[in-house]
Amino acid sequence: MASGFFAILDDIAALMDDVAVTSKIATQKTAGILGDDLAVNAEKATGFLSSREVPVLMKIMKGSFVNKLIIVPFVFLLEWLYSPAIKIILIIGGFYLAFEGVEKIVEFIFHRQKKGSEVIEEATVTTTESPEDMEKKKVKSAITTDFILSLEIVIIALAAAKEGYEALKSQFNPLLVEIVTVSVVSIIATVGVYGIVALIVRMDDAGYKLIKKSKDGKGVLATLGNLLIKALPWVIKILGVVGTLALLLVSGGIFDHNIDYLHHLFPTIPETVKHFAFGIVAGLVLVLLVTATKKVFGLKSSH
Repeated sequence: MASGFFAILDDIAALMDDVAVTSKIATQKTAGILGDDLAVNAEKATGFLSSREVPVLMKIMKGSFVNKLIIVPFVFLLEWLYSPAIKIILIIGGFYLAFEGVEKIVEFIFHRQKKGSEVIEEATVTTTESPEDMEKKKVKSAITTDFILSLEIVIIALAAAKEGYEALKSQFNPLLVEIVTVSVVSIIATVGVYGIVALIVRMDDAGYKLIKKSKDGKGVLATLGNLLIKALPWVIKILGVVGTLALLLVSGGIFDHNIDYLHHLFPTIPETVKHFAFGIVAGLVLVLLVTATKKVFGLKSSH
């Protein structure tokens, strides 16, 4: 009995060694998308009252875990049933990310400060929606975006796990190694990304605490605290820009890697430029289509 128990422990240890190797490869492969995921989610998690930032972030993080609980078995099942469908789903997700990115750019370009009666009118309109409803809407948007990014992470991690397994020539069933590897990468991605986001959005609180600990608001701690407080608005603005660019780059990357025609198009142009261009074009097309559709339905409903 004892020898059998220790044999099981040896097998588990050997499996964990193999998973450690494949997970390392998978995390390296997903590093780029994780960086984009961080920028996008940091931008999505800002804009709330200070007291609501952490609760909102926890809601988004919980949604991210649920997303991965759905995506991981779904991807493995889909690969077994009809693997080309994964590409199709990725491309559809890419269009969603492109639309979201271009929509932000359009809003920024055509946004103008309102004056006089326009301000009163806008305030009247915005007050019709409660803060709770606005929070729910933003959380839902963040979780939806996370779903697409998580799908990309899981698929890249799966491909990396296959590559690592072939290099290892492991004694274990490839499916077992792939499932454990993808699960480990999914957990690391969620905890890591949202842990860093939490640190970013609470920069000002950390700054205030440092100032309180300093003597008479002076010294190194006070200077660092003031720096954190002053830096937060700039960090949020930068993350807004980086998050928007990340949406376009990720979507363009999905098109480039999953559509052969686009992959071989413009071979001399740098990959990043191609991805950005593909994302912009796809997003513009969708924004135009959605805007036209809204206008058509608006005209119909007015008669």
